[in-house]
Amino acid sequence: MPIRKVFIIHGTNGNSKENWFPWLKEELGKARPEIEVIIPDFPTGSSQSLESWLQIFRPYMDTIAEDTIFIGHSLGPAFILSVLEKTDKRIRAAFLVAPFVTKLGIEKFDELNKTFIDREFDWKRIKSHCSEFTVYASDNDPYVGMDKSRYVAENTKARFVVVHNAGHFNSAAGYTKFDQLLEELKKEIG
Repeated sequence: MPIRKVFIIHGTNGNSKENWFPWLKEELGKARPEIEVIIPDFPTGSSQSLESWLQIFRPYMDTIAEDTIFIGHSLGPAFILSVLEKTDKRIRAAFLVAPFVTKLGIEKFDELNKTFIDREFDWKRIKSHCSEFTVYASDNDPYVGMDKSRYVAENTKARFVVVHNAGHFNSAAGYTKFDQLLEELKKEIG
């Protein structure tokens, strides 16, 4: 089944115009113009909560299907996992970049992220709604330790990819492009 929709989900205090997101949207459009790439902008700062993000995402919930791919960065994967818990639909694949579902040990972020991560995830239900998970982790991420990403990979039975010296996979670490992810996506979309 051809992929028709790709969602890219930003992280804490993020937006649709940062890091490698616009570049990836453009490259996917060149590779397969028929694919719709959606990068929602979610509330940030004190307005950031799982519920406020779900409210923004609610109109898209009915469009999730077997030809959907999710890509999330940082806090984005925790949101994707929450969506997979709530939907009754199965998606094609999820690519989780620097994911975590526990506190980071950085007070300002732990406070902002608490509604997304301070809970038990229904891993069985999550896995039943996605055919294939891939987790990308960096060996020098200043925010998300590799153990936190490995925990997500183990619970989703994901393919675990370590990228050396990628920092937090953000523009501060030089990630305005993410060629490795693009190549994986091109394989997935055929």
